[in-house]
Amino acid sequence: RTAYRWELMPQGRELVAQADGSASMYRKRLQKSSEALRDVEFSWWVQSLPEGGDVSDADACDAAARALFAFGGDNARLSARNQLMFDLMRTLTGEAPPFATLAYVWDTTAPVGRVVTHPRSDRVRKIVVESGPGGLRQWKRYRRTLAADYRLAFGEAPGPLLAMAVMTDGDNTRSQLTTRYRDISLR
Repeated sequence: RTAYRWELMPQGRELVAQADGSASMYRKRLQKSSEALRDVEFSWWVQSLPEGGDVSDADACDAAARALFAFGGDNARLSARNQLMFDLMRTLTGEAPPFATLAYVWDTTAPVGRVVTHPRSDRVRKIVVESGPGGLRQWKRYRRTLAADYRLAFGEAPGPLLAMAVMTDGDNTRSQLTTRYRDISLR
């Protein structure tokens, strides 16, 4: 598992993620109606990128920084394959997966603005907001419109927002990564 810890810095609290060939997320559950969705703001500081990481490749889909948003929806609309996968996840974890997940990522090579469908589940879409090593070891701040980005990624309006999370992921590439997160807020 990626290790997460809070640190108090002069600028405020920061969530520090340290991956050592590991992957896990730090999640906060919420309940916001789709009508209440506005902008989201988040900041991150990335020390390094996973060598060979590629969010479109199932065997290398690591990213030093991700901000994820989980949405509810009508699971009856899922394909038979997705319904089987969801049933398996529920059995393994004791928890139903979200209907859809939208992630903002820093990829090693994909162009900014690219929408990537997760190679193992079409219910996870990623929008590349940063790419390549330019900007490493600097704070990067983003403001995005969740509903518009969800429509861009999934081609439909979002359901209710169920959770938001951050994830520093280096398990596939066996990378050691340190990322700092702060100022994650819904506007």
